[in-house]
Amino acid sequence: MKRETQNILLILLGGALLKITVNGDYLRYVKPAQQPWIIAGGAVMVALGAVAIVRDLLAARAAALDAHAHDHHTRSAWLLMVPVLAVFLVAPPALGADSVTRTEARAPQSASASNAAAFPPLPAGDVVPLEVNDFVSRAGWDKSGTLNGRTVKLSGFVVHNEGNTMLARLVIGCCAADAFPITVRLVGEGVSDFGNDTWLEVTGVVVPGTAVRGNSYMPDFTLTSVRQVPAPKDPYEY
Repeated sequence: MKRETQNILLILLGGALLKITVNGDYLRYVKPAQQPWIIAGGAVMVALGAVAIVRDLLAARAAALDAHAHDHHTRSAWLLMVPVLAVFLVAPPALGADSVTRTEARAPQSASASNAAAFPPLPAGDVVPLEVNDFVSRAGWDKSGTLNGRTVKLSGFVVHNEGNTMLARLVIGCCAADAFPITVRLVGEGVSDFGNDTWLEVTGVVVPGTAVRGNSYMPDFTLTSVRQVPAPKDPYEY
């Protein structure tokens, strides 16, 4: 690949990283804490590419390439721009229902089968908003039953699998590459009408004792209300 092409690709790749941090698309790949590193990496790439281009423009080029060979070589090198342009023009969607059905569900990271701990009481209120990760942890390991009889609000996307309709979230530790699903089985009327990857806000109560090892700690959730909502900018839990 010619140096000019390398330098331009470096600037474009750095620019793509800066673009996804500005518009928030980076949240489809990594957790928010990684934003400063992406900005720094993109800025360094753009700076290095710009410096190299200026240096090459000021330097005399003594060698002349055969016109035919030069033309063929340049066309091949520029094909490497396709994935870079894809980042600029088409941002891949966040992981969704397909990832849940292809990945074995795990226990929440905050839970431990050997440490059935006393969770802090839920705050007062008729409806308590919770992350799905926290809800599943409490359903499986909270021996004091802080969820029992309490109406909670969860948000996530729909997954249909093996006759069940589930509300799911993907939990990541660093980036989308290490994502794993946390799921809740929805019990009630109307949820089967929503397609995979539809984002819902649901309220309801846990069915005690349903989150066990045999079902990958997936509790049953008896619905009291269901509302379709837009997908959040940050689709993951941490």
